[in-house]
Amino acid sequence: MAKVSVREISRATGFSPATVSNALNHKRNVSEETAEKIRTVAKAMGYQHPSQLDSITFVLARKTGAIVDDSTFHPSVIEGVERQARRHGMGTSFVSLDFSDLDAVRPQVASLVGDPTAAVVLLSTELGEEDYELFHGCAAHLVVLDGWSDRYDFDAVVMANEGSVLRAMRHFTERGHRQIGYLAGNFRIQNFKARERGYHRALDEAGLAYNPAWRVELGTTLESAYEDMAAWVAATPRDELPTAFFADNDVLAVGAIRALTEAGVRVPEDVSIIGFDDLALGAFSTPPLTTVHVLKHEVGEIAVRRLMGNVNNPKKFTCKTLVSTYFVERKSVASR
Repeated sequence: MAKVSVREISRATGFSPATVSNALNHKRNVSEETAEKIRTVAKAMGYQHPSQLDSITFVLARKTGAIVDDSTFHPSVIEGVERQARRHGMGTSFVSLDFSDLDAVRPQVASLVGDPTAAVVLLSTELGEEDYELFHGCAAHLVVLDGWSDRYDFDAVVMANEGSVLRAMRHFTERGHRQIGYLAGNFRIQNFKARERGYHRALDEAGLAYNPAWRVELGTTLESAYEDMAAWVAATPRDELPTAFFADNDVLAVGAIRALTEAGVRVPEDVSIIGFDDLALGAFSTPPLTTVHVLKHEVGEIAVRRLMGNVNNPKKFTCKTLVSTYFVERKSVASR
């Protein structure tokens, strides 16, 4: 017997395909009365909800490439997605979407998430709030990874950005630092904004003043971070440097270390630095970088487990899963 499609149920009930899909997947943006009508008709028509998926689609959302193109973070996340998918007997397909032009990418997104039997992990590191509108009301099973929306309800898996920075900043203050600057990526993704909030909270907790002169915006590649930091150091008198910097990520931290060292500023004796992500390049920088370790493979695996939970046991609510980090102490922080 041929499978009953969502569109056939839509025509039979008079409700839109999106409403039918949401009702069949037990999503909460359909009233219980409407959902019951749809499910009753679907059952009478012989509709069977898919209990097993063949594949997960991993979507790399690229807006500028300033973050995802040069980081080794994302390949590790992808490995975690693939590994967990295999444990569920599924393959993984990969799609890269360019969000620099929302009108151009809109039909691609609609095609991707319009199938209620599809399962999608969206790596949304570079996406902003305005971009998530394209996924609102999607029929597919969707989990957002390394990003989130405050306006729309999606299941999401994110790092504990703010709390992780609080703990890292305490490492500075416990070692006597009172003049702490911030190395900010010039493309302000959600993760960076959350980390900066943690930085300000840490200053407040320690009773330390914020000095805007010590907030240095750097490009998000190794080369641009180095060049921007070199220009800032050249224009800043030595007696006006802070004793420490927290960096949005390891790429910025390593670029800054090179610029400081070439300018004759010793790291960590003159200026200490902490990064975020624990990329391999930080372990081999000079000095080795103290940083925040993100569980890269694990966040990919958690996203797939959450996705499969939604498929096998649909819920009327969404969850934001906050994945903890741990601190890695190396040689880039000195006591004052």
